[in-house]
Amino acid sequence: MSLKSITPTAALPSEPSYDGNSPFPEGSSMPPRGGGQRLSIAVTAVIVVLPFVALGAAGWLLWGRLIHPADIVLGIALYVITGLGVTVGFHRGLTHGSYRALRPLRVALAVAGSMSFQGDVVSWVATHRRHHAFTDRPGDPHSPYRYGTHLRGQLRGLLHAHIGWLFRNDPTSAERYTPDLLADRDIRAVSRAFPALCLLTLALPLGLGWAIGGSWLHGVTALLWAGLVRIALLQHVTWSVNSLCHMIGERPFRTRRHDRATNLWPLALLSFGESWHNLHHADPTSARHGVGRGQLDPSAAVIRLLERLGLVHDVRWPTPDRVDARRI
Repeated sequence: MSLKSITPTAALPSEPSYDGNSPFPEGSSMPPRGGGQRLSIAVTAVIVVLPFVALGAAGWLLWGRLIHPADIVLGIALYVITGLGVTVGFHRGLTHGSYRALRPLRVALAVAGSMSFQGDVVSWVATHRRHHAFTDRPGDPHSPYRYGTHLRGQLRGLLHAHIGWLFRNDPTSAERYTPDLLADRDIRAVSRAFPALCLLTLALPLGLGWAIGGSWLHGVTALLWAGLVRIALLQHVTWSVNSLCHMIGERPFRTRRHDRATNLWPLALLSFGESWHNLHHADPTSARHGVGRGQLDPSAAVIRLLERLGLVHDVRWPTPDRVDARRI
């Protein structure tokens, strides 16, 4: 299933309404902020701010050398599991249909991605499909070009694309962008379970750290490092793809008009290959984003392994002809 078949073309604005350089026009039909919207923003603030505050606490504790080997091992393991849940599950699988997975794996990846603290699966996918429908033009929920292409506008836009968009009163319609997920009973259940999965992603390092170390102090340091700091790192790597990977880097492939997605190699490993963003926007359904020599793409390697194990099929691997046709 392709993105084109999911996102209605009727939602796209007419091209003459945007010249590629001007600030985006502010929508006049945005609903007023009621109690529900204020609650949503408060929850978002907790999800965003809590892990970030933990970085400060972690720095203070590190100064006192209060970190244990188990914290590091647990942090890396959970970073990989939840990160691949986002990249392989939320993004390449559920958003773009780069492959078809057996149902238990489909659900497991959705659960793992939900434990990244980046929002429930349906909302995440809806927002990302909308981003592809309107990339870097009015309608894109997190384009760094929202405030224009002059220096001040780009600096403001960079902050908006990285984190500011999370606090805007700009909801994305799940009914419009994710009717397939809303029709899936299992995915709806995972989406509803998002608050519980957020608690689980914090309870796991706390419980495992306590069990391994044998004291509450080991549990607390594991919660800090393998829980909150790990979440903060993955969040900001993901948000950096939204922001930096539309402003800095190389653009060897053609994308749609106004789309400025780039390849940014320093983020490749931490983002599990997501920072090869230019090819992704040139060919969104491709299961591999890093197609050049030496371009690490751990997410594609995992999909390849799952394919060999018979857990996924109908994988949309890029062919040389398809890649060459998109080169500038």
